Amino acid sequence: MTPHPANSSFLLKGARLPQWVNTHSTDKLVDIAVVNGKLEKIEADSANPLGLPIWDIQGALTLPLMVDAHTHLDKTLTKSRMGDITPGLLGAIQAMMSDRAHWTPEDVYQRANQGLTWSFEAGVQHLRTHCDWWEPKAKPIAWQVLRDLASDWQGKIAIERVSLIPLHLYADAAQAQSLAKQVAASGPGALLGGFVHTSNWDLQALKNLFAAAQAEGLNVDLHMDEELNPAAQGLLRATEIMRDIGFEGHVVCGHTCALSAQDSLLALRTLDEVAKVNMSLVTLPMTNLLLQDAVTGKTPTKRGLTLVQEARARHIPVMVASDNVQDPFCTFGSYDPLEALSTGALAAQLPQVFDDATQSICRTDWLTGDAQDAPFQIGSAANFMVFEQANLWGFPSQTHKRLVVRNGFLA
Repeated sequence: MTPHPANSSFLLKGARLPQWVNTHSTDKLVDIAVVNGKLEKIEADSANPLGLPIWDIQGALTLPLMVDAHTHLDKTLTKSRMGDITPGLLGAIQAMMSDRAHWTPEDVYQRANQGLTWSFEAGVQHLRTHCDWWEPKAKPIAWQVLRDLASDWQGKIAIERVSLIPLHLYADAAQAQSLAKQVAASGPGALLGGFVHTSNWDLQALKNLFAAAQAEGLNVDLHMDEELNPAAQGLLRATEIMRDIGFEGHVVCGHTCALSAQDSLLALRTLDEVAKVNMSLVTLPMTNLLLQDAVTGKTPTKRGLTLVQEARARHIPVMVASDNVQDPFCTFGSYDPLEALSTGALAAQLPQVFDDATQSICRTDWLTGDAQDAPFQIGSAANFMVFEQANLWGFPSQTHKRLVVRNGFLA
């Protein structure tokens, strides 16, 4: 492998792109012309008429830079200051509520900024973070901090913020509208969110949430059915509401663990309905493997993942993301989406990990619902990663060493 040229114009030779990216050629290896930091041409055996410096990577696996579709920067890196935590989702929520006494703008900024530093080093170019929002009229401390961080990291990582609001706060239609107005007025990159669970289930509140988002032109991102209760119905009802009101935005539902616990006919019928609306799913394997079916002294027998393969068979976009990192919900993690994909590929027994499943950590358009956000479009920024030591059959094993290229320059 020859060294990367010391400028932003070069011919990358012998790149092994995943099949979902390499729609430009039937050949396995392609050459990528980069001119002034942008993708100029992708083809097999380029003739190099511009005489560009050559970076020959000799068949090394190459991926677009990544998207981390579901994180919690406000909670991150708090586990070190906590004691014992009751296993399971509700125990983690209890521990986090106690820790909020330590949250100051400086504390949140320092922890979240550390997480973003790890994310940047891993090769992430787009990150969506949820932010706990417990009061109907008072914005949380972290909401403004995350906006400041989005500004500070502009040009490096695009950061979106989701208001993670308990469903019961949407029970009153006027209050739902007020919440949506606050989110919409808080600046670009903001989405309306909610926590939908059988413990707070309220169909009218969910309808109010979608109506408020529609009125304010907001996309929606929900923590949906994060449990193994087969009675959970949030996901199915969300699709019905979207159709009933003609919801114009894009919707992301994270977790949807209950699908794995439901009767297969009901679960698959729900996925059939998801496939008909403008919705993506996000599975969070590291956190859900830890939180679902979690009882002290008992080995878990349920994985807590959503039905990834069944959803993809219906062409539903399914992303994999880091979720919680080193907090009471998940004591592991490092803001490297490849770590989450590796866990998810094992837990969900995903086939063709490099050629297909890598979409789940690279397709920004799957997260935003905007086709213009699709990676590796001609004329877009030359943002990609080269894995010098990885191979197709073992991927994503031995992938942590990577070369990250941003705007044509080696980071």
